[in-house]
Amino acid sequence: MRPEYREEPCRTALTRVRNMRFKWSLNPYMGCVHRCTFCFVRAFEKIADRPFDARYGTSIRVKTNLIEVLRRELGRKSWKPEQVVVGTATDPYQPAEGHFRLTRDAIEALGDARTPVGLITRGPLIVRDVAVLAYASARARVGVTFSIPTLDPAVWRLTEPGTAPPAKRLRALRTLVDAGIDASVGMAPILPGLSDDPAKMADVVRAARDAVATSVWTNVLYLRPGTREHFLDNLARDWPALVPMYERLYTGRAYVARDVVEPVRARVRELAREHDIADRRERPIRPPPEAEVAVEQLTLTGFLAPPRAAKPATRGVDSTERLPAGR
Repeated sequence: MRPEYREEPCRTALTRVRNMRFKWSLNPYMGCVHRCTFCFVRAFEKIADRPFDARYGTSIRVKTNLIEVLRRELGRKSWKPEQVVVGTATDPYQPAEGHFRLTRDAIEALGDARTPVGLITRGPLIVRDVAVLAYASARARVGVTFSIPTLDPAVWRLTEPGTAPPAKRLRALRTLVDAGIDASVGMAPILPGLSDDPAKMADVVRAARDAVATSVWTNVLYLRPGTREHFLDNLARDWPALVPMYERLYTGRAYVARDVVEPVRARVRELAREHDIADRRERPIRPPPEAEVAVEQLTLTGFLAPPRAAKPATRGVDSTERLPAGR
């Protein structure tokens, strides 16, 4: 089914985020044609009483005036150059970006304002914007995370049906690193029984090393209501034998127990050491010391860890786009 694109203005561009390691998020689009079965945004769509099942990703909101609003917000005297993470509730390099170019223009605006930027994507289209990312990187810290949870072709096709193959993402990562841009691999979410096999995780880490990723991190699947129903329905269709295990792991909880997640994280840290994952850029692009602002590695721990109680964000939040704590 071809997605519907709804061109609609937004009232605000930057969303104030609470209980996470960064302060601001920016989402040029709402909805995502990648339709990953495990997508955390399905949980937020259920809260907002919007479709979170197979219909999610068939209607994409395009924020037509985003750049005008963003530049106005960045130009306020009260604005402090705190990190802005692009793509917390959508993929900023999904196919729509090829036409609308909102992510590209947003990165340029953030660079003009010397604002640190973090991006997370599964979209190789990002290579189009190497020059803009280099420009922004020379003015403030910029970090890009490519989400690559597995190289297994069956797991990828069935759980990330609308995404580019992992090999294309790795080639895009290498292009960015060769240009001097900080680009890492996020192995998330790891799916118990599907992508947590040590050999499969080692394959991803080796591929990340070969692509010269600056770092690697991981986390395990998080299932809140909305995401839970859709993911388990697809699991029952594609891997029915695993359903009892998931029901046991996630009964009464959205996140697996520590004794499940910690061995996965520890194994990936060990693999990263074994394969010498480090920042090996030959000509890294960095801002001058006076422009340095601390940027947290975009591990999305704030999204993937169990949520803490918090009041909903209100200041600088588009009423159709709220980010509850937790991902």
